[in-house]
Amino acid sequence: MKLSIIVAASENNVIGRDNKLIWHLPNDLKRFKMLTTGNAVIMGRKTYESLGKPLPNRKNIILTRQPDYAIEGCMVAHNEEEALQEAAGSDEVFIIGGSELYHSFWHQANALYLTRIHTSVEGDTHIPPIHSDTWIEESREFHWADEKNGYNYSFITYKKNQTYI
Repeated sequence: MKLSIIVAASENNVIGRDNKLIWHLPNDLKRFKMLTTGNAVIMGRKTYESLGKPLPNRKNIILTRQPDYAIEGCMVAHNEEEALQEAAGSDEVFIIGGSELYHSFWHQANALYLTRIHTSVEGDTHIPPIHSDTWIEESREFHWADEKNGYNYSFITYKKNQTYI
């Protein structure tokens, strides 16, 4: 089972403010859907609540500390190991947020799908730094801002350096 992180972050690694994304990039959402559809997604409770409903055509797993938390159409886990057990049988499992989960799974993940937003912003949630001795860049695709996507951005795919697995 491949464990991947998928995230959009600014140049200064900000991913959000007040439990919301700071940007709206339709092309990033299309990429997210293309990559995650048919796979398992693990998210924190706050991330789920910001979405408001399970993501279609995916195995939705919510990681929470709340013992009696239950959501129709989702599996609930109370620790990382339990979340990964719920994802068993999926070819690829995506960690989709929030910040606590990114930090928790950062060193376990095999791949990182980053949408790098080419701006620096103020925010209260961040991803860990991406160190070149840990993550090896496999591909990068730059996109200019346009009428629908308000920032320049790049789709970057990293794989974990084998010496860190």
